[in-house]
Amino acid sequence: MLNFSIEPVKLELKYTWKISRNSSDYKINFIVTVKDNDVVGRGEVAPNIRYNETPEIIQNEFERFQNSNPGNLISIQLFTDYLNNLHLPNALRFGLEQAYVHYHCKKNKISLCDFLNINAPTPIATCYTLPIMDAGLIKKFYNENNLQRFSFLKIKVNAETGFEDVKTLCALTDKPIMIDGNEAWKDADEALRFVNEIKKLNIEFVEQPMPSSMNDEYIYLKNHSPLPLMADESVLANPDFDLLEKQFHAVNMKLMKAGGYLNGVRILNEARKRNMKTMIGCMVETTLGISGAMQLSAGINYLDVDGYMIIKDEPFEFVKESNGIVQLRIAE
Repeated sequence: MLNFSIEPVKLELKYTWKISRNSSDYKINFIVTVKDNDVVGRGEVAPNIRYNETPEIIQNEFERFQNSNPGNLISIQLFTDYLNNLHLPNALRFGLEQAYVHYHCKKNKISLCDFLNINAPTPIATCYTLPIMDAGLIKKFYNENNLQRFSFLKIKVNAETGFEDVKTLCALTDKPIMIDGNEAWKDADEALRFVNEIKKLNIEFVEQPMPSSMNDEYIYLKNHSPLPLMADESVLANPDFDLLEKQFHAVNMKLMKAGGYLNGVRILNEARKRNMKTMIGCMVETTLGISGAMQLSAGINYLDVDGYMIIKDEPFEFVKESNGIVQLRIAE
């Protein structure tokens, strides 16, 4: 008989994490544990209010999961079907699947990559993301956080100060810059004007500048944009790739949105089939969640797993970073 439990963890941040739609100084995540008498597996839940995931909802939905008596689910297929039928929030579904898959792999003495039938990860460069801040503070932030060690930088922007912020960062470095709009622009022509303003700078791509609901506007923007467009909020557990490939050049797969390892691999493979570039991203997570993302990183184009680096006292230390290169120290 399997036993499932969940525990909230308050993660104090090193600085205010501000994006176009909100800001925070701490994050409430959850650690899911599944165990029998001999083996323990753990997973992380990083809820995101953008997807109507609050700590209260996660607790309530986990209770619904528990009350349906999952302890006898002794195969991956049974467990997967069970989760699918419950329609849980994606972040909770990932935490449960991560814990169960880790349990399964330990129980059967196989690696996660062998279970998923993917290549094992190797050390890889991650970008580092600057939150929204006054442009006059960017140089100080850049120096204090030793950001010159990263091969790529990402900057969160809004519609009001985006150009000035990007220009300020580009003056500090010759590294390629990724732009993350977090759906800040509500008009396609205004978003296009911003893209044209920055096109002569060293920009790698522009990520999700408009709300995911603006389907026709994204098709228009892709057809006119001089820079590649990366999908983020448009990529949830069941993305419409027939539409996505008309709107974007690349996809950012986050396990907390995909709802599990198995679906995360499926999303990456579907993007590759359509010649779209791939990135693996994260929420603000501990290295329990981040280590899971890194397990899928072989063969991707970009990695964005700095979410654990802004936590004051990261509790697990499953991932090590040196000179912008991240690698697994140990696997859960």
